[in-house]
Amino acid sequence: MSAMANYLRSHRLKSGFSRRELAKIVGLLTETQVGRHERLHTIPSLIAALSYQAVFGVSVAELFPGLYETIAQGIEERLLAIEGTLQDSSARARGAHITARKLEWLNERKDPAPHDSTE
Repeated sequence: MSAMANYLRSHRLKSGFSRRELAKIVGLLTETQVGRHERLHTIPSLIAALSYQAVFGVSVAELFPGLYETIAQGIEERLLAIEGTLQDSSARARGAHITARKLEWLNERKDPAPHDSTE
C-alpha cells in the first residue's frame, strides 16, 4: 500500500509540526500512528482522516490521493456490476419502479446535468 501517493507528510513538514505534535492535535495515542499513516502502512480511521483534513484545510482525497483513487476505482467497478444486474432484472414487474429509480440515479451520476450558474 505504501506506493500510493500520499501528501500527509509533506503537509506536516510544511506546517512545521513533529509527528508527536500532530498526533496530539489529531487525538492519536502515539506519533507512530502518524508515521504509519504517512507511509500508508495503516489506513487512517475516518476520525483521523477527517482530523487531518481539519488541521491542514485539505480534503482527505487530496491528502491521500492514491488511496482515494483505489477506493473510487473499486466503487466504479461495483456500481457497473450492480447496474448490469439491475438492467437484467428491470423487465420484472415486481419492484420495477424501484429498479428504474436506481438505474436513473446511476445514469445521472455518469452524466450529471450542468448546474444553472444563476442559482
